[in-house]
Amino acid sequence: MAKELTSMSENYSQWYNDLVVKADLAENSAVRGCMVIKPYGYAIWEKMQAELDHRFKETGHVNAYFPLFIPKSFFSKEAAHVEGFAKECAVVTHYRLKNDPNGKGVVVDPDAKLEEELIVRPTSETIIWHTYKNWIQSWRDLPILCNQWANVVRWEMRTRLFLRTAEFLWQEGHTAHATQQEAIEETYKMVNVYADFAENVMAMPVVIGHKSENERFAGALDTLCIEALMQDGKALQAGTSHFLGQNFSKAFDVQFANKEGKLEHVWASSWGVSTRLMGALVMAHSDDHGLVLPPKLAPFQVVIVPIYRSEEQLNAITEKVDVIIEKLKARGISVKFDFSDAKKPGWKFAEYELKGVPVRLAVGPRDLENGTIEVARRDTLTKEVVNVDGIDQYIEDLLENIQKSIYNKALDFRTEKTTVVDTWDEFKEVLKNKGGFISAHWDGTSETELQIKDETKATIRCVPLDAIEEEGTCVYSGKPSNKRVLFALSY
Repeated sequence: MAKELTSMSENYSQWYNDLVVKADLAENSAVRGCMVIKPYGYAIWEKMQAELDHRFKETGHVNAYFPLFIPKSFFSKEAAHVEGFAKECAVVTHYRLKNDPNGKGVVVDPDAKLEEELIVRPTSETIIWHTYKNWIQSWRDLPILCNQWANVVRWEMRTRLFLRTAEFLWQEGHTAHATQQEAIEETYKMVNVYADFAENVMAMPVVIGHKSENERFAGALDTLCIEALMQDGKALQAGTSHFLGQNFSKAFDVQFANKEGKLEHVWASSWGVSTRLMGALVMAHSDDHGLVLPPKLAPFQVVIVPIYRSEEQLNAITEKVDVIIEKLKARGISVKFDFSDAKKPGWKFAEYELKGVPVRLAVGPRDLENGTIEVARRDTLTKEVVNVDGIDQYIEDLLENIQKSIYNKALDFRTEKTTVVDTWDEFKEVLKNKGGFISAHWDGTSETELQIKDETKATIRCVPLDAIEEEGTCVYSGKPSNKRVLFALSY
């Protein structure tokens, strides 16, 4: 089955699409630009949700839910916000259909026009800040630390499964604070939560940094992001955290009485990650054989395939496997025992390789005699025969090793694909022939940033938080610069 995949080197984009579909992660739907997330793909997303949700709650956040529909007038209240999202908004104008009197199916009932048109949420700042006005009167009501898991709609023209779809799933945190400093601290705290999740759960190294003014979230004073590098050398923005200042509280007149009784506008942050992380997971680790999943996100971490010719042999194998499963589950390891006779073992091996199951165990009659079991690891495509005694400890250690190994491989790739350049000719040569992150001086002007983008399609991915002060000259304009930024082609 894995042979049906287009190879990465031949056509990376087609390889990605093939893998998402053939590994049963997602498929295109009847609605243009929207996707169906299939059970196997959704199981991975659920694991992401659970890990992130735990981190949010550990940092004091609670979940809530806000309406899908937003009155159009709300968007006009924050100018930068509406400008940033206007081209992607889906608008509801009517609330009823009726049978066509000419027998041509159903039509929109012209008498059912909404008094005010509704926007299908592209993001929820406006509806949430309208709501917060009713929740906040005093400093005692602050902070508000809300998150919601939801779907949003951004009417994209060019779509790709998980990476860019007209409707997608995400979480969006929206917090309200009494002081500027608290809101800024929240912004940094949450981008670090995302980075911890990306590196320790997704096994995907990321760079934390500030977005340039051109790349900021619409309505934000500052946007922090995590940027990851995919195996084709393109960058992917994997999560963002925004310091919104008082823009939205002023737009919706959300004020509170401070301890001295004086009215002040609330300070705000928002932050989010989406099912785009699923695309990142695929592109960061997988290969021509299929998915490579870090154990912490695999729907099941171990699959056991029996090899038998008779029911008697299967019964004997099952008796031994049941003991192994019980021991593995006691260690918190998720296991699937595939004893179905609909497919041959060879087909199953290829199928679980395609789906990225971290560890595969194979057990046959000879293994029963010898007290052994065959262990295959997905990330390196290697296998060995080990003693069944102590197999639970062996597998637990192996899964930990695989998680680290996948991360280290991605980190080594990013290191090799990060290039420091000092001239415009170097910049263009690296972008064309090597790709990856380009560390270069930038004069800090939007004009230069846009000219570089127009000429090369490369964008400033971020100004890294750990960037050191370093006097130099802009790679494009030759003007003075005191810090390097990361450029790349991106998704």
